[in-house]
Amino acid sequence: MHFVKSMIIGLWLIASGATAQIDYTDPLPFGDQTKWAKSSDNSAVGEWWNAVFTNSWQRYEKLAVKWFNSIDRAEAMAFALYTHDHGVLKITGQCFPLLPDEPKVVTLEFKKAGVWQKVQTLPVCYPGWSVHFRVEGWDHQVDVPFRLRLGELSSFEGLIRKDPVDQDEIVVGVLSCNSPKDDEFDTRLASVAALQHHNPDLLFFAGDQNYTHDEATYGWLQFGVQFAEVMKDRPTVCITDDHDIGHGNLWGESGKASAGLSGAADGGYMFPASFVNMVERQQCWHLPDPFDPTPVEQGIGVYYTDLTLGGISFAILEDRKFKSAPMGNIPPMGPRPDHINNPVYDRAAVDLAGLSLLGERQLAFLDSWVRDWQGASMKVALSQTAFCGAVHVHGNKEPKRLLADLDCNGWPQTGRNKAVRALRRARATHLCGDQHLAVSVKHGVDDFRDGPLAFTSPAIVNTVYGRWWHPEEELPGGGDPIDSVLPWVGDYEDGLGNKITMLAYANPGDRSVRAQRGDGYGIVRFSKSSGRIVFECWPRFADVHAGDAEQYPGWPLTYHVAVNDGRHPVGYLEEVKLPCVNAVVALTHDTTGELIYCYRVKGHTFRAPVYSKGIYTLRAGVDSGDRVLLQGVKID
Repeated sequence: MHFVKSMIIGLWLIASGATAQIDYTDPLPFGDQTKWAKSSDNSAVGEWWNAVFTNSWQRYEKLAVKWFNSIDRAEAMAFALYTHDHGVLKITGQCFPLLPDEPKVVTLEFKKAGVWQKVQTLPVCYPGWSVHFRVEGWDHQVDVPFRLRLGELSSFEGLIRKDPVDQDEIVVGVLSCNSPKDDEFDTRLASVAALQHHNPDLLFFAGDQNYTHDEATYGWLQFGVQFAEVMKDRPTVCITDDHDIGHGNLWGESGKASAGLSGAADGGYMFPASFVNMVERQQCWHLPDPFDPTPVEQGIGVYYTDLTLGGISFAILEDRKFKSAPMGNIPPMGPRPDHINNPVYDRAAVDLAGLSLLGERQLAFLDSWVRDWQGASMKVALSQTAFCGAVHVHGNKEPKRLLADLDCNGWPQTGRNKAVRALRRARATHLCGDQHLAVSVKHGVDDFRDGPLAFTSPAIVNTVYGRWWHPEEELPGGGDPIDSVLPWVGDYEDGLGNKITMLAYANPGDRSVRAQRGDGYGIVRFSKSSGRIVFECWPRFADVHAGDAEQYPGWPLTYHVAVNDGRHPVGYLEEVKLPCVNAVVALTHDTTGELIYCYRVKGHTFRAPVYSKGIYTLRAGVDSGDRVLLQGVKID
């Protein structure tokens, strides 16, 4: 799975100017060709310490400079986050903007036998003030304290946790949407304390770590300082979404430049490629190396990849980088190019040939990931947003009903179905954020409930945008009844015609009341021995230290990994003896070449289910389907 990525290892460092010759006071590091270039990161570039902002719309610039100037310089080394995978440790350290006479290099140290030992010293990148360490040959079997030392000025300490491969249960914290419009403006003490109580093995921040748009370094620092105490001691997956790179919405169109029409609904990136690369370097460089690091248009980098932790294989996706834009591709069907409110519109009219969701490159990655089970017994996909439109009512002061929102991953529908089928082949669970509404659904492609489970986490702070699941008819969905305290569960079609089974939702109440906003976080538990999956959805201020703390109504939800493939067999191949205990099995359709499924099974034997008539080949092996067990078997 992990190919040699020699072509662009260290791409972000080189692009950001991480060399011995860095002008740390360049006031226009992103150029001056567009208004977005000239307004980018103004509070963290140039002579930031002297910056004065007088316009009323420069709220974040003013707040940022005030904060930066107030920092005790002993805290200038702000925070760090890391992952390790297949013997490679990657650490990103984030500094506050530095003054001219302060150190501009950071040293990575590990504590061994009680003594700090120097490993590497690297320059701080500008713009962005981040630093990035890569250590080959990492021993994942031991805990190792680490320290990032910014000269003698400041340092930050944490713990590189050993891989919890010996644990049966692996716990993942799922969070997204960190609004700054909050009465806890500069802290997330309750959220951090709760996460420390749950003690997840992996943290997943699904995007919108900040909403400060062009002041990205300010927003990123604010987020990092808020969550530093829980990130420093465990692997963290952090991926960017639209607000992180300065957009309200993002249709990446493989990296093209956007003119910013109708909120960038023309597709591409409004801000300069160098700005986008800075943001992705800050937030994503510490992830395992990209599957295929070839940049997209304008030289914008990519980070989609996979991570194996504790015997769970995680695919890390970039939902929107390759996604087609609505403007210019489909006929207008609402007041905005990305909104549809006509209840009788033709669903096929927006699902045109040639439209992209994940893009061919990420689909190729998923195909490879599905087939490779080295070190893994279960699979999970991590992405920015949901593969459906599980929302009916949108807005703030006067929320309104919206039939279909093309910003979700339910559109384009053909691309959505390709993605869902890919996850189903591996019986992979899907975790995401973005929607400002916590929901758990079971996807359907050809039939209701034939696809994988998905959990969209609540917003960390749900002040930016309200959303509700509220069917207009106020009736339960179809299909076999679901045992729930919630009224609107069951089989529904979303506004794009996608089949979904609603399992649970956490609608806000009065969003002006802090306890009713619907914000919080998700906890997901994976038991490798039993295949059990548990979704937990916690209110932000729930006292999880108390024995009577309650989750949102409708949770927790418990399933077996096998339900991630809900297709009904039309027949079975003969039972075969597997080449090893708990082998990986792979079924292929001989005529089409399609991979029907590939997953790890329990035991010494396997009777392969088949879901349509045809001729099939069954393979099996230790970590992939590399040995033919049955070939050319016809199912009538």
